Amino acid sequence: MLFETLINDIVYRVEIDRNRSLARINDEILEFEIVEQNNGRILLRSGTKLYKFDNIHVNGSSVSFALNGVFLETIVKDEQTLLLEKLGFKNQTGKKEGDLNAPMPGKILEIMIQPGDKVDAGQPLVILEAMKMENELKAPAGGIISALLVKAGDSVEKNQHLLVIS
Repeated sequence: MLFETLINDIVYRVEIDRNRSLARINDEILEFEIVEQNNGRILLRSGTKLYKFDNIHVNGSSVSFALNGVFLETIVKDEQTLLLEKLGFKNQTGKKEGDLNAPMPGKILEIMIQPGDKVDAGQPLVILEAMKMENELKAPAGGIISALLVKAGDSVEKNQHLLVIS
């Protein structure tokens, strides 16, 4: 997993390999252990240091939390957002008329369009399975599919960006 975030005017580029409990933060490689507690607190241990994350709130790419008692707010760019920026697309932090975001967490069962296809507002585009129900996601606007950010079989989070209609 690759992420990038800005905290206290410092950009952190974070690559996490949870299978091996390794993280690369900027150019430093760290071993870590994560313990999730029942009260919502997350403990992150790296070497002799212990970090306590509390009051974690995620709203799209905006994340707020307390780290060892200090409240922080940041925007987290995931791998898809970083790729879009690298390809020259504007950051998709706010929902635009032609954006389609997942309304709930689930699994992409079917994608009925391809990049370059012309679509009409209200046209079915994606089938999302959530809570054992199939949900038909429709085009919020007419236009051309300019970016398809998921594929069939992908698991998605609530508000995850699925595609762009220009």
